[in-house]
Amino acid sequence: MITDIRLRSQQLVNPGFDDPRELVAWMGAIQGQDYNMAKWAVGVRLKKANLQKVEEALEKGEILRTHVMRPTWHLVAAEDIRWMIKLSGRRIKSAYESYWRHHEITEELHGKCNDLIVAALEGNKSLTRQEIGEVLSRAGIVVDDSRIGCFVGRAEVDGVICSGVDKGKQRTYALLDERVPATSELHREEALAKLAIKYFRSHSPASLQDFVWWSGLSVSEAKQAIGLIDAELITERMEGNDWFIHESCGRRVRTKRVLHLLPSYDEYLISYKDRSMSINPEYYAKAFNTFGLFYPVILCNGKIVGNWKMVKRKQTVIESSFFVPDIDVDEEELSKAKERFRIFNDKDNG
Repeated sequence: MITDIRLRSQQLVNPGFDDPRELVAWMGAIQGQDYNMAKWAVGVRLKKANLQKVEEALEKGEILRTHVMRPTWHLVAAEDIRWMIKLSGRRIKSAYESYWRHHEITEELHGKCNDLIVAALEGNKSLTRQEIGEVLSRAGIVVDDSRIGCFVGRAEVDGVICSGVDKGKQRTYALLDERVPATSELHREEALAKLAIKYFRSHSPASLQDFVWWSGLSVSEAKQAIGLIDAELITERMEGNDWFIHESCGRRVRTKRVLHLLPSYDEYLISYKDRSMSINPEYYAKAFNTFGLFYPVILCNGKIVGNWKMVKRKQTVIESSFFVPDIDVDEEELSKAKERFRIFNDKDNG
C-alpha cells in the first residue's frame, strides 16, 4: 500500500501535468546532480515525456537549477527559488564555514566576488563556471577549481545567481534578479509550511525522518513545519511505522503493472531516509553506494528491481539487468519503458 500511494503522489502513475514547471512546483524540488538525468526525472512524470519541452522551460528560467536544501543540486520552479534559498541559506553557510576558512576565503572576499559576478552578468548574460573564474582571476583573486566552487556556491546561497541559458553542453550562471521577477517574501513559518506541503503531497507516505533528510531541516524545524500543516496530514501506522500522508493523496489505491526506467538520483529513491519500502536492503549497493552516488534503476510495480544504461554502438541502445535473474518482468512493458525514454530524447518529437 505504501508504494501504491507513492507511485501516484510522485506522478509515476496517472500523471496530472503537461507542463514541466507545474510538475517541478508540485514535487517541490527534484535532485539534479546529473543534469541530463534530472531532465528525465521531470519527463518521466509528465503526461507526455518530451525533452524539448523540459529544455525550453529551463532556457526560459521557468525551472532553475541551483544548490538548495541539503544542499545539493536541485531543479526548482522559478516562483519557489527565493523562499527556498532564504529558508536553507543560513544553514548551508554554517555547514560550509570551515571549508571556506580552509581555502582562506573570508566574508569580505565573498562580498567582493559577489560584486564582481554581478557586474560580469548584468544585462542578462550567462557565463560558465570557467568564465566566471576568469573574471575573478583578472580582478586579482586567486582561483582554482575548489575556490571557484566556493565562490559560485556562495553566490547561489546568497540569492545572487542561479542557472542561466546553456551554452551548448555547458551549464551557465545568470543573475537571479534578471531571471526571475521579484516576488513577495514569505515569513519563515509560511516557508516551512509551504515546504512541508510540497513534500508530503508529492512524496507521501513519508516519515518525519524522511522529511528531515529531504529538506535538510533540523528535527525541530521539521516538526514545526509538520505541525503547521497538521490539519492537512493523516497519520497511519503501516509496516510497523507511523507515516504522514497528505490529504490530497488517495489512501486506498492499488496500482498494477507499473514499469519505468528511473534516472539516477530519482526522487522515488533518494528522497527518503528509509528506502526499504522501495528496494530490498540487500540490493542497496546496486542502486547507490556509500559515497552518495545513485545509479539509473528499473522500477517495477513499486519496487526497484534492476539497473539500466545507455550503450553507444552503431546506434544507442538501452541495456537492462535485474537483481534477481529469474524475476517475473513483462518484456513487453520493459520494451515500452525503453521506448518512452528513446522518444523523450528524440528532439524531433516536439
